[in-house]
Amino acid sequence: NLPGYVVLTSGRGSSGGATLWSSGYLSSVHAGVLLRNQGPPILNLELPPGLPTSLERSGLDALRTLNTQSFERLGDPEIAGRISNYELAFRMQSAAPELTDISDETQATLDAYGVDRPEPKQRSGRVGAGSHFSSFARNCLLARRMVERGVRFINIIFASWDHHSNLDTDLHYNAECVDQPIAALIRDLKQRGLLNDTLVVWGGEFGRTPLGENRNNSANVTGRDHHPYAFSMFMAGGGARPGYTHGETDEVGWNPVEKPVHVNDFQATLLQMFGLNHLKLTVRHQGVDKRLTNITRHSEVISDLLEQRRTA
Repeated sequence: NLPGYVVLTSGRGSSGGATLWSSGYLSSVHAGVLLRNQGPPILNLELPPGLPTSLERSGLDALRTLNTQSFERLGDPEIAGRISNYELAFRMQSAAPELTDISDETQATLDAYGVDRPEPKQRSGRVGAGSHFSSFARNCLLARRMVERGVRFINIIFASWDHHSNLDTDLHYNAECVDQPIAALIRDLKQRGLLNDTLVVWGGEFGRTPLGENRNNSANVTGRDHHPYAFSMFMAGGGARPGYTHGETDEVGWNPVEKPVHVNDFQATLLQMFGLNHLKLTVRHQGVDKRLTNITRHSEVISDLLEQRRTA
């Protein structure tokens, strides 16, 4: 009764918006569902006062009949996705509020994640207003609750790391916001026996330059520009090799000099951990074959990143 792909956001908000969790060239049934972490998980999901569930069910059945007729006539997969999404929204009316109600969590669990911890004070306006620490902490806790309820893919977005300036205050603030909750999530999953079957991936789409940036011509250089040539990610659980560091950059962090990893190779490795052969995930879209790991490039699984599990 919950989506297979859920998105939770914290911080200033990402510049990419909903395109970050869209379904791309797949049917819309595969798109992420954005949930609010407090109050109603999805606005306008609850029934209006006085409207019985049976009446809503009758309306959805009629709508399903019309959509099914359209699908049989046109064969458009988006219509099938629409039918599925309406049904999911109906089922979520009871499941989603229960998911986001954390009143049944112990105080020790809330403290471990830092749900009620005071907000770190020092930050610039660049990271945005609001209680980012408690928001991210709550999202990490909700992620564990989703794993327990069978949600397959959870995307937690924390912004903003876009440190073109104010690096001296904002990096420390952001680190304070995320370090405790993400560590608590990994420990919690492990203690509950869920980590072996759950892969936690932490990272972004690029790094920052090792050289200072001063686009504001300020007296102190406190920024770093975008840098896609070298950056780091970490994984925990779900088949990732524990205690292992892969690759190395040069002395200033500009370029990788040992075991560089292309993003397509990383994606192929993640799919391998999920038990999927990336070469078999080719989709025909608008007359062109498309694949996450690239049709025109030979992508490889990075075996060094995989946990070497013993067999009897």
